[in-house]
Amino acid sequence: MKTRLTCPCGEVIKGQDEDELVELTQQHLADAHPGMTYGRDEILFIAT
Repeated sequence: MKTRLTCPCGEVIKGQDEDELVELTQQHLADAHPGMTYGRDEILFIAT
């Protein structure tokens, strides 16, 4: 199960599970990188 992702901007995003990680990553993208969107599969592909 992947629960951690490091955004290219340097922000480390951690979730308790994959669902939370995807939700937190999408929120980070909306807040810090407007217009940049990734789906669940794309987020989990780059997560660890």
